[in-house]
Amino acid sequence: MEIENILFAGETLFKNLNVFDLDYLPSNYNFREDQMEGLAIAIRPIFKNSRPINAVILGQCATGKTTAIKKIFEIVEGNKDDVVCCYINCQLHNTLYGIFSKIHKEVVGIEPPVSGLSLTKLYQIIAEQLKKKKLSLIVAFDDINYLLNEVDVNKIFYDLLRVNEEYDDVKTGVFAILSDIEFRFKLEKNVDTVFSPHEILFPPYSYNEIYDILLDRVNSGFYTNVISDELLDDITNHTYESGDLRVGINLLKVAGNIAESNGSRYIEDEHVDEAIAKNISFNLKQSLKSLSEDEMELIRLIAREDKVLNAKNLFDDFNKKTGLKYHKFNSILDKLEFLRLIDIKFTGKGTRGNSRQIILRFSVEDINKCHL
Repeated sequence: MEIENILFAGETLFKNLNVFDLDYLPSNYNFREDQMEGLAIAIRPIFKNSRPINAVILGQCATGKTTAIKKIFEIVEGNKDDVVCCYINCQLHNTLYGIFSKIHKEVVGIEPPVSGLSLTKLYQIIAEQLKKKKLSLIVAFDDINYLLNEVDVNKIFYDLLRVNEEYDDVKTGVFAILSDIEFRFKLEKNVDTVFSPHEILFPPYSYNEIYDILLDRVNSGFYTNVISDELLDDITNHTYESGDLRVGINLLKVAGNIAESNGSRYIEDEHVDEAIAKNISFNLKQSLKSLSEDEMELIRLIAREDKVLNAKNLFDDFNKKTGLKYHKFNSILDKLEFLRLIDIKFTGKGTRGNSRQIILRFSVEDINKCHL
């Protein structure tokens, strides 16, 4: 088929292509009632002229954390004029000045100068505007592990949470959204004490929940009968195995585009197979992007062996490479399992190190495609 025919064909399978964008906010947000209630409880004090409860929003990738925050912020801003809700994507804003510039824009209404304004002055303007306008501020840091270093995290949290000591009646709260289970331990003691967050856990979606979420996207995004129930089952199964809802949403989009480019009015088996082949490393790349260099080194060692490893032998290799101790090795293993990059199987034989088997959830070929 000629490229022009692919690009400019008039007929489409998509009723609303935006439904399959990863940052799309669905009108139906299901299976997270408990988590939304937890967020509401954390924010509720601000409706009684008190400080909100800080929160850590913890869960694997694509478990609805970002959507929950954006939904609850919509509700708050729609019902209370004196609350500023500031959502910060730390992949995009990962410097002190960049973060406080984003907060400045939300509070003041305009971008601060690109240069010529010190961080101290920027902070002062924000605080004075909050006091002058009698505003409360809630800042949500999404993927906070992307901030450049731990010192930045401590300074940001400390400045935001102690602002009321310099500016009476200014009320602030912080939500940290992340998949790093060690985040709390990276905060300095004086910061963690004032942060003292309520933890809200977002567990992985079940098979049936994934199916219903994808079905909702299908009904909103495709015209009727574009994809069969059987193929949606296949995509749901693939998504469940990957542990990442984004995989299924992206598969629907890619399969639909492939079907269109082939002039088909329906998504067929071969379209899904081709979409899976194109999409196979999507979840892997997203997860690997969030890892530190030491964590990446452990993944490289596991992928290099291409076999089931026992934890003791793996640690010996890891220790030689990094010089890190067993405690750090264990914490990294826990994180890799949490991110569903590996499975840890207990055999019940030998010492703790010898009784644990480390199993890579992805093929070595897929790992190598990510250019480790």
